[in-house]
Amino acid sequence: MNRGYLMIAVLGVFVWSALAPHDRLTWFLETFPVFLGIPLLWITASTFPLTPLAYGLLSLHAMLLLIGGHYTYAEVPVGLWIQHLFDLTRNHYDRLGHFAQGFVPALVIREVLLRRSPLRPGSWTFFLVTAVCLAFSASYELFEWGTARLTGEAATAFLGTQGDEWDTQWDMFLALIGSLTSQILLQPLHDRQLRHLTA
Repeated sequence: MNRGYLMIAVLGVFVWSALAPHDRLTWFLETFPVFLGIPLLWITASTFPLTPLAYGLLSLHAMLLLIGGHYTYAEVPVGLWIQHLFDLTRNHYDRLGHFAQGFVPALVIREVLLRRSPLRPGSWTFFLVTAVCLAFSASYELFEWGTARLTGEAATAFLGTQGDEWDTQWDMFLALIGSLTSQILLQPLHDRQLRHLTA
């Protein structure tokens, strides 16, 4: 899909998300990566354009964050519907978000490494991409912890643990699974798009 159409779609969801969110502080904290990502991608589009696959995945990830921020992850309607349908103990929408936190950055990190370092597709690239995704996920958990320490009860919705004492470990595990899945399933398509982009 054209980058312009993706940007319009993300900005449309952004505007909707910003209108009367469930909790304004939680909305800002959850959507902060989108605040950083949109200008960064806009600025680098001419000097370091990404593959269509990377732009498409980043757009989907941004929309996941914007939806989660609007409702708070524990209150996203589709997650509540699935929770009630399968009699689950929690809303698992945030689990999808953390899977995406590994799945999407893996392709972007892989792309940067393959285009800006001596690395080539193979086991070392796979290992380093996975390690960076895990480091990013752990850093995000530390950011959540720091925010909770600074703001106290105001960060409860942002943490989104929903009473699960293993929430942090689940979040990092799902980011790991996401990064592995992305690299295994999308590598052939990604390599073809990289060859076309750098030809």
